Amino acid sequence: MKITGPLSKMETLQNTPIRYHLTQGVVRTDITALVGKDVTITFTGKIICENCGKKTKKSFAQGHCYPCTMKLASCDLCILKPETCHYAKGTCREPQWGEENCFKPHVIYLANSSGLKVGITRASQVPTRWMDQGATEALPILEVKNRLVSGQIEMLFKTHVADKTDWRKMLKGSPEEINLVEWKEKLLGILTEELKSFDVKVLDVPVWKFQYPVERYLEKINSHNLDKNPEIKGRLCGIKGQYLIFDTGVFNVRSYSGYEVTLEAPDGTENNSP
Repeated sequence: MKITGPLSKMETLQNTPIRYHLTQGVVRTDITALVGKDVTITFTGKIICENCGKKTKKSFAQGHCYPCTMKLASCDLCILKPETCHYAKGTCREPQWGEENCFKPHVIYLANSSGLKVGITRASQVPTRWMDQGATEALPILEVKNRLVSGQIEMLFKTHVADKTDWRKMLKGSPEEINLVEWKEKLLGILTEELKSFDVKVLDVPVWKFQYPVERYLEKINSHNLDKNPEIKGRLCGIKGQYLIFDTGVFNVRSYSGYEVTLEAPDGTENNSP
């Protein structure tokens, strides 16, 4: 099997364990089936903007050329820091996009990827968001009407729990199990007064659990960098989050969105194109 095309974020399919499709342009490969096999990924030298399709010398904001990065609302700083949303000021880069994406129900959640963390996501992104992060368990705790409010509430939680995943720790194995329900009750108790100023819905749902297709984890984490070495070659030991775990190091697929690569693997792997 030999496929060439620009990378995009891997598609995650809820299963036990989770299944992944590697996306190269219009072609999707069931890369989960390649775990335990020798795989080669080679960068052709081309980078293609995911939005406009033009060649670019450098990828910005996970797969965009510089002009698109500067004009798209999806690449604005408020996507990383939702509490800075400036739609109300009339300065949103793409008001219609903002209305379609930011003014939708959002969920504040607790997750365990490398330890306890708080995060937010659109309700429609449950449970994809957690699989992309490599979480082994997650619990939605609050629902609000828009992204701005979810970001403001997340800021309150961040004073008590982390909001980042230690990706190296996440890739070394499964973290110790955490009682997310107990943490939910604890944090909601601490923040009772602060939350009264927001229109929130407290969620009463079960904890989500996830298993990943990992044959074995690495004791030492080294990252593959296509800009420094265009060829990744080795045994695919597993997949977790948006990382391919090779016996030669790990590769963050999402970080190289737009990079045109050639995937070489044994024949017999399923691939689909729309």
